[in-house]
Amino acid sequence: MGVDVGAVVGYAFAWLTARVAARSAERAGEAVDAGLDASLDRIGGLVAGRLAGDPAWERAGEEAEHGLEEPSERTRRRLTDSLEDLLERDPAFADELRRVLKAHGAGGGGVSASGGGQAVGGNVTIRADHRSAAALRMGDVHRGGGAGNPSRPGPDHNG
Repeated sequence: MGVDVGAVVGYAFAWLTARVAARSAERAGEAVDAGLDASLDRIGGLVAGRLAGDPAWERAGEEAEHGLEEPSERTRRRLTDSLEDLLERDPAFADELRRVLKAHGAGGGGVSASGGGQAVGGNVTIRADHRSAAALRMGDVHRGGGAGNPSRPGPDHNG
């Protein structure tokens, strides 16, 4: 079983944001909920310990400090690359992360979605060719050359 790097990135960023919130609450003199999920704390601690000093990890920390609920797409890609590289070079770390993910319930490969979302348990490729529209989920789409549709800008006005 491989490591779900996307899940690890999500958990690690959640760990960062929880730590930021806890520090803010402490500074404000508010009671801090010590209920940070132990496995989330373990995942975040593992990643933080191994990626400390990595520019992607540093940027994720900055984004968490700025109140983002999720990392930017660029930071997510960079964290994914850093983690994948680390997992390739350190099989012992990969094994430890796999064990923690399994204990957290994230190692089973199951997916779920709520609120009208879509859950995909593998790769998805969505492609549109020949001036068509494509999406995993799409509402009403109206295309055509009816009298009410304006022509396309540019040299080719053949609709």
